[in-house]
Amino acid sequence: MDVAGHPTKRKRGFSDNDYDDGDEVSVSAATENGGVDLSLLEALEKSQQNVVETLDLKTLKKLVLAFERRLKDNTAARLKYPDQPEKFADSEVELHEEIEKLKILAGGPELYPDLVSLGTVASITQLLNHDNTDIAIDAVSLIQDLTDADVFDGEDNDEAATVFVDALIENNGLELLIQNMSRLSETDPDESAAIFSTLTTIENLVEIKPAVAELVCERTKLMKWLVSKIKSREFDSNKQYASEMLAILLQNSPVNQKRLGQMNGVDAVLQAVAMYKSRDPKTVDEEEMVENLFDCLCCLLMPLENKEKFVNAEGVELMVIIMNQKKFCYGSAIKALDYALTNYPPACERFVDVLGLKTAFPAFMGKIPLSKKNKKKGLKEELEERLISLIASLFGGILRGSRRERLLSKFVENECEKIDRLMELYMRYSNRVKAETERLNSLDLDDLEMDEEEIYIRKMEVGLYTLQLIAVILGHLWTSENSRMRARIELLLKQNKLSKKDVKDVLQEYHDNVGDLEGPDEKERAQSKIQKFISAF
Repeated sequence: MDVAGHPTKRKRGFSDNDYDDGDEVSVSAATENGGVDLSLLEALEKSQQNVVETLDLKTLKKLVLAFERRLKDNTAARLKYPDQPEKFADSEVELHEEIEKLKILAGGPELYPDLVSLGTVASITQLLNHDNTDIAIDAVSLIQDLTDADVFDGEDNDEAATVFVDALIENNGLELLIQNMSRLSETDPDESAAIFSTLTTIENLVEIKPAVAELVCERTKLMKWLVSKIKSREFDSNKQYASEMLAILLQNSPVNQKRLGQMNGVDAVLQAVAMYKSRDPKTVDEEEMVENLFDCLCCLLMPLENKEKFVNAEGVELMVIIMNQKKFCYGSAIKALDYALTNYPPACERFVDVLGLKTAFPAFMGKIPLSKKNKKKGLKEELEERLISLIASLFGGILRGSRRERLLSKFVENECEKIDRLMELYMRYSNRVKAETERLNSLDLDDLEMDEEEIYIRKMEVGLYTLQLIAVILGHLWTSENSRMRARIELLLKQNKLSKKDVKDVLQEYHDNVGDLEGPDEKERAQSKIQKFISAF
């Protein structure tokens, strides 16, 4: 089996006889007349052992020279006898063997700069366009082996790896890899395995040089191919990998997020996840694919223009339907809604209009239906935090009118049970943050080289941000000037031996640490809103 989980391929066009070196005849001669000539067998065994050469510059040059000769012979034979395959078949077998031998170089990545300086990378990438698909697939396999993560087990080889990848890019390696993949058929097992291998190679290149994630989308039609693949109804290993590859290309890349949005990518991903709105994935691999698709959706929902596309494509409605179905995708739908509603009032309004409050608040109250398959450690708490973020976004996005009244009324119904729940969560996260603060105060922070920013990050990791969002929601409730809400909040604070000052302190720390990622104007607006809550308390 190869790394993709596909059966190891037998090269089409190469028969077993192509590799027959007459060893069977030797064995036959050795056992004639019923006897066994041990000396002959030992000699045969010795001759069959691979000669292990020291992997150095001399070996590299020897391998490269043999490879370049076979490539030149094959090119010449194909040009001379273009319509007579039997005339160049032998040269193709020999070329295949030399390509396989080059794989040994994965054991010496420190030699990659020499491989590049010899001009061999240009020859390897040239093979990706070879008329014989098998030779092109050999080239993909070679590049995959040479860029495998296991090859670069330390920082010592980082520079060598980058030199090799840069050479691939300069010789149109990205374009040729994707062009070759596009001509492969998934109905052929060998070619389907080669598609998987190509995706693995691209992932290797991105891992070595993150800039490849944007380059490959800019220069090739990879993204278009991936979108087409995830929309197919049939599940297979290549569809799973396509979903993973798309997520890799989108994470940490606003450029790719916007690019895919312009390619109608939001609608395509919604179509892909819609297949699971009322049914669960059948296998663990299919579950992983669905999670990848939702990761793609969440990445897509980061640029503002894609949030608009999400709303227009009825993405909010689809996520609410998925939540109501209470299937495997339940938690993923909450996560996607959290991304969609953040800093985007139209999505918040649509959520209220399609009765999203009726779906979200039971979950906020702790009634989160997780199937046996989906009871991952910490998932319930993660979803609680998502729901807190979602409700904070609703309050921030719906400032007036009947929708605002419907939102506020949720905290009055059933004797203010949702305020009780809010305070329960406030205490849980407040206690965590206090415990972490006390732990940090007991350490010698100078020895640990921790500044105030690092301390703040540590507190965020244990739940400070969620605590701040709960305080913001309390601020919205308090400033609504509803007497029942205020009375309930004051009562619960008193019961928990807290005061309004404690909430003010949380809000003040939030105010002082608001980032300017969305720009200085947005930072000022956010701080002004928080200051209003502080003053009201």
